[in-house]
Amino acid sequence: MKCSFFLFLFWLPTVGSLNAQDTLGPILPTEDTYYRIVKVPIPEGVVLEAGGVCTMPNGNIAVSTRRGEVWIIENAGSVKPNYRRFASGLHEILGLACKNGELYCAQRGELTKLIDRNGDGTADRYETVYAWPISGHYHEYSFGPKLAADGSFWVTGNVSFGNSDWWSGKSIVPWRGWTMKISEDGHMEPYAAGMRSPCGIGTVDGEFFYGDNQGDWMGAGFVTHVEKGDFVGHPASLNWAGMPESPVKMRQELVFKQVDPRDAPNAKPEYIKEEPMTTIYELGHTIYPDQQIKSPAVWLPHGVLGVSTSEIITDDTKGAFGPFAGQVLVGDQGMSKIARVFLEKVNGEYQGASFDFRSGFRSGVLRMCWGTDNAMYVGGTNRGWGSTGKEPYGLERLIWAGQVPFEMKAVRAMPDGFEIEFTQAVDKKTAENVDHYAVTSYTYKYHPVYGSPMVDYKENAVRGAKVSADGMRVRIVVDSLRAGLIHDIKPGGVLSEREKLPLLHPAAYYTLNSIPKGPKADFPLVALKPKVAEKEDVADPGMAVNTPDNQMKEARPTTTGEAKKDAKAAPAKTAAPKSKVVTEQEALALLTKYTCSACHKINERSVGPAYAEVAKRKYSTAQIVALVHNPKPENWPGYTPMAPMQHVHKKDIEKIAIWINSLRK
Repeated sequence: MKCSFFLFLFWLPTVGSLNAQDTLGPILPTEDTYYRIVKVPIPEGVVLEAGGVCTMPNGNIAVSTRRGEVWIIENAGSVKPNYRRFASGLHEILGLACKNGELYCAQRGELTKLIDRNGDGTADRYETVYAWPISGHYHEYSFGPKLAADGSFWVTGNVSFGNSDWWSGKSIVPWRGWTMKISEDGHMEPYAAGMRSPCGIGTVDGEFFYGDNQGDWMGAGFVTHVEKGDFVGHPASLNWAGMPESPVKMRQELVFKQVDPRDAPNAKPEYIKEEPMTTIYELGHTIYPDQQIKSPAVWLPHGVLGVSTSEIITDDTKGAFGPFAGQVLVGDQGMSKIARVFLEKVNGEYQGASFDFRSGFRSGVLRMCWGTDNAMYVGGTNRGWGSTGKEPYGLERLIWAGQVPFEMKAVRAMPDGFEIEFTQAVDKKTAENVDHYAVTSYTYKYHPVYGSPMVDYKENAVRGAKVSADGMRVRIVVDSLRAGLIHDIKPGGVLSEREKLPLLHPAAYYTLNSIPKGPKADFPLVALKPKVAEKEDVADPGMAVNTPDNQMKEARPTTTGEAKKDAKAAPAKTAAPKSKVVTEQEALALLTKYTCSACHKINERSVGPAYAEVAKRKYSTAQIVALVHNPKPENWPGYTPMAPMQHVHKKDIEKIAIWINSLRK
């Protein structure tokens, strides 16, 4: 599935670790108040590196492992579950499904049916349903299966990584980077192309969805609706698009006509001069609208909602798991967490909002399933892939505690803004104050560089807010909606009506693929406030600046040879802020705001170096500003390359830099 390069780029602290309420007032509810994580005991000697998890008809939980075993767990919700090894000797099982009481798994090179012919509780026949080509490359992981509505199976294949140009995924043999649809009698149908590391697969209302991770050609994680013939972004798989059985019309030369592949094996693409920006949305909607190019239904902002998308499942518990029945839950291996997704169809296209849901799992969240007890069973692993959860593997239950959190339940697109539905009635005074909302929009680049910064950034003024009669919905009018972009919606000042609680998760990330038609809001709007440019927006030539319409422009990336020159020149360009003291509380608030804490810890190595290690380098404040806006991966060999953070205000980086340098003392 993933190599160590894959876990980019962030780690987020668990809920409450930066809770200002601990020192400033009453302790507020946390994720654990509403959804509790309970560890499932594992017998000594069992290495349960979960690659697949599913529920059997009798309520037992089946778990496949990366070491090629399948275990059946009886009474998994008890304090003393019983484990029985059902199968062994298989090749890195990264998915498990149960059909008609029989287990099916995706090994590295085949879909296998596991059969217990004599009924002794152990598989005695491993039957190949279908075998696909393999090259022997270590990174050719295979994921699945997932059951299709017609009884067939979905399986996806990872592209290869790890050559001299490690950032560039390759499809060495047919159907790497593809979704395959396989019937029970062994007929394989190539279904869709463009996958990179497609561990995240699932079905929603009988339709196939897939999720991928930040990397080459993938600016961030996402969830995409996939139909037959679709191309979802990674061009390596198009090596096989011309084969007779392929339904995919897109071709590599069309991609490379728009975006330079930068495939020189000895030149890292992040050091090569940029061409004009393209997005996957533009490729599919304006450049090649007839080629079935599918942009994400919902983006999962990188380092905020995850770094390595895994399981995609629908809450089908009909309310037994809380107030989000019918919505989609998406695991993340690198950040050991689960995000929540609300989907809707607008003008025939899937789109919707993603939200934070539950962090703090003990290992990397790879697979999830529903138990007959309406708890979610979460299988984890982190060997070689890394995760914020420090245990190497495990199985956990996520249980709803019965209380309803104050959350945004759903966000729906409107012709002139959005409608936010809440899980509890809102306080009308706070909810109709436009100053209690912040909306920004941005997207990610479509290019062969590993990941992307937020680009095409814009602040969107909120002009009006109207609460529904029952207090459960708020219609907000937002200026300058833009199709194809993520709209980051933060109603941070809105409180619940009864207890005056703030939102448990005060951000929604709506991917606006299509703006709906219909009547606009019929209530008074506030006047648009003039934009006053801040000093840091214009003080630094070559850095990210705000144009008069507040459109963020990117700085020109420098070459490797310019790195030292830039670092030496930087002190002359930037003056440190007047205050020479920045408290830890102030710094941590900024680091959380800009998702820096997702990648770095104070004293421990994480995906990125510890702040204490950065302090030892004795960078000046100006050098840290320059390196945040335009990172130099060669400065930190052995760590994941950092994406440019050009949207971070310079004055805030200066405060962070002062605090980092104070750690030397």
